[in-house]
Formats: sequence, C-alpha cells, structure tokens
Amino acid sequence: MDLDAVTKQSALHAKPDGLTLQYGTAGFRTKAEHLDHVMFRMGLLAVLRSKQTKSTIGVMVTASHNPEEDNGVKLVDPLGEMLAPSWEGHASCLANAEEQDLPRVLVDISEKAAVNLHQDAFVVIGRDTRPSSEKLSQSVIDGVTVLGGQFHDYGLLTTPQLHYMVYCRNTSGRYGKATIEGYYQKLSTAFVELTKQAFCSGDDQRTLKVDCANGIGALKLREMKHYFSQGLSVQLFNDGTKGKLNHLCGADFVKSHQKPPQGIEMKSNERCCSFDGDADRIIYYYRDADGQFHLVDGDKIAALISSFLKEPLLEIGDSLSLGVVQTAYANGSSTRYLEEVMKVPVYCTKTGVKHLHHKAQEFDIGVYFEANGHGTVLFSKAAEMKIKQLAKELEEDKKRKAAKMLENVIDLFNQVADRQVISTTDAERQAVKPPGLQEAINELVKKYRLSRAFVRPSGTEDIVRVYAEADSQENADSLAYEVSLAVFQLAGGVGERPQPGF
Repeated sequence: MDLDAVTKQSALHAKPDGLTLQYGTAGFRTKAEHLDHVMFRMGLLAVLRSKQTKSTIGVMVTASHNPEEDNGVKLVDPLGEMLAPSWEGHASCLANAEEQDLPRVLVDISEKAAVNLHQDAFVVIGRDTRPSSEKLSQSVIDGVTVLGGQFHDYGLLTTPQLHYMVYCRNTSGRYGKATIEGYYQKLSTAFVELTKQAFCSGDDQRTLKVDCANGIGALKLREMKHYFSQGLSVQLFNDGTKGKLNHLCGADFVKSHQKPPQGIEMKSNERCCSFDGDADRIIYYYRDADGQFHLVDGDKIAALISSFLKEPLLEIGDSLSLGVVQTAYANGSSTRYLEEVMKVPVYCTKTGVKHLHHKAQEFDIGVYFEANGHGTVLFSKAAEMKIKQLAKELEEDKKRKAAKMLENVIDLFNQVADRQVISTTDAERQAVKPPGLQEAINELVKKYRLSRAFVRPSGTEDIVRVYAEADSQENADSLAYEVSLAVFQLAGGVGERPQPGF
C-alpha cells in the first residue's frame, strides 16, 4: 500500500473542515458539493473490502429519493448485499479522518480486518442520473486506482442492477451474465414464465403506467420494455426529459402524500406504479370506478405475495417455512391480516433493508417490504425447486382472492413530520429520549381507535420522522399533529410550531 501516493491523491479530494458524516442504512448522503472526499475514500475502502473478501465489491453513487441537489454512496458486498455492519464503522472512520490521519486510518482498518494487501482487488461502479454523479464516480475511481485496484465502470445503472452485477461476478456467472442485457433477459424471462397462467381481465395485453421519478429508472425501463413485447405494455411518465428528479413525483411522494404524482393522468382501474430516484423502490396504485385513489404500498405488496405463496404451499402439503418481516412502521392492519387471517408468522426489525434482509434469510421463503416500497422475496435452495410448481397453481380464483384480501386490509393513513433527533429502542417503537416523550405519545394514542404512533430519527436526512396511524384520515391527521407538537415541545423543536392539517 503506497501511502505516499494516497496522501498525494487525497490532497486533490480534500475533506472540508468540520464536516462529519455517518455511514447509515443507506450509506452516506448529503449535499453533493460535500462528497468529493467521501467518494475518493470509499474507493479506497472498496479496494480493502475486495482484498479482504477476495471478491468483487460494488460502489453505487446515488441518493435515492433525496432531492436532486443531494448525492450519496453505498458499498455492495459480494452476494449483492448491503455492506457488512462491521465495515460500516470503518466507512465512517475513514470518511471523517483528517487529511494528516488518513494513512494511519487505512493501516488501522487493514490490520483490524486482517486484509491481505497483496491480494488482487476488483470494484464495479454505477451511478444515477444526478448532475453531480459522473464527477463523483470519477472520485471513486481515483480512490480505487491509487490503491492498485482494478475496476469496471458500468456508468448509468439502477441500484438493483449494480447489486445484480456484483452477485453475478462473484458466482462465476451461475446467477446470470454480469451485463445489462443479461439483467434484462433474466428478469423478463422470469416475469413471462410467472405470468403465463395469471388471470387478466379485459385486453389480453396488460398495460402499466410507470412514474419514473425523472430518474435512472426511465432510461433503463425504456431499454428493458422491449423484452416484454408480448404480454405487457409499459408507458413511461416523468421520464426526465423535462421534470426534476424526485420533485412532486416518485414512490416517496406518492406514499407520503397519498395521491398520484404530477405528470401522470389516471383513469379508473388503470394500473400505475412509481419508482424512486434510483429505482430500488416500487409502489402501485389505481383509481376505482368511483375515482377513489387506492395505494398498494410495500405492506400490501408483502401481503399479496404472501397470499399468493401461502395457498399453493398448503394445497401441495409442503413443509417449506414462510415468514414475513416488517418494521414498526408497517401498517398495523396488514400485520393483523397476515397473522390472524393468513396465519403467516410476522417478525419486526429495525428500519433499514439490511435488518429485514438478515431476518428474512432465516426462512425457506422470506418476504420483506418496507411500506415505502423497498423489498423482495428470498428463496432457499429447497424453495427454489418449488417455484415452477407454485407458478402452475396460479388460476383465476387467485386474483379474486387477492382482490378480496385488499378489501379486508383497512387503509390506515401515515403522516410524516420532520423534527430533531430522538433516541429509540424496541425496533424503533419506543422513544428513550427525551424524557417524557414516550409517555406523552402513549396518552395521545389512547384517544383514537385502532391507532399507533412512533417517532424516529431518519436514516438518510437530518430530521425526525413522526408516524401516526388511526381508523380514519381525520383521526390520523389529528394524532400526527398532536404527536408532532409533543416532539416540538419536548425535543427542542426549531422553526415554526406544527400546525393542524400539515
């Protein structure tokens, strides 16, 4: 490790004085102009991680659903997973080291992690469409090359695509080809096979309107939709040609505001969905015959998938274990439906895909979705052998039962307000600090039927999120306002006091 060369190159990516960042559930995120040194240093860290694991490591430059002015970076581990928790501390330590301390910190990480510095290293890099992403990607490359690592820059990618590339490279192609075409072929083939026997009313060809959040999803879905030439017609909206990334559109906007994004017209019973800025979230929605808006968020997606998988398992008498993993911020009605009606075990973890993913691996079939649309289904080797058998069980009554299930899940509405950092425990369902806040929340919740409320510090922004749920929109709004006011009063709120109807 040529520390002199690192010091010289690092001077071109100098750390701003007084800036401290923490590697969280989504990596590093902040204003793009503050990230040059972080990107360079994450290139360094990716090389060390590659040497330590003797595997390809991924670096994704994106800030997901954050505003266009922000950016961020996250590392992808060998099996396409999030960076190991033990290395998150290394990431924070390296990013925050002062210039004169950088060589020492690199040596410390190498020694603590038992990195073989003579081992070859390979890093793959992807980026979203933000104006700052190309330059920041070059900073990552500078970090990789100064430590002698090899790299492949895929350029513009969705976050799921980079995870796929990493996994393919580390399984010697057994999972798939580590190319864009390989990605499109694998997913489109699976989709076509899965939907061959699915019931579809109306036209033979399904139509889906997609809000691409003016992000990378538009570019990649435009390329991919030709692979669905039979059976699916995809119409793109908010494709980045004139709108701003994540502004009044995207999965986070639709989920938070409980209404369609700008830039897309919805007719009754049309299928619509939204990505976020890096296309690793998806939520669905539609208007019924009366024009009423219905959101199919991550909680309902998890319930639908579980319903689809549970019944064939019972019918064929299979003993595969099926489990659903949620966070405390999942819709309580979806949890009750899964446990009481579907008889599917539900487990709660802290917020963040890495926590849900780890728990879901304990089942033959693990389903996890955050309400915001992050999620997937994991299959064990035994479960994979059953997939084709399960697919054959798709009949017309499955769709009718799925529609009935959505009617049984009462829509309880979420409200989010932003305030100062708060400490929590019990999978983020109980506030530990400041004193008295949890007691105040408990008293407020007692006032409303079928209600819950939580507060937690955001993992991606310097705010506190307030979650409120009740049996009606009016009561959810009222509870959210009262909890927000309690946070403002007890946690040293800044700016204007919360107002009713926010």
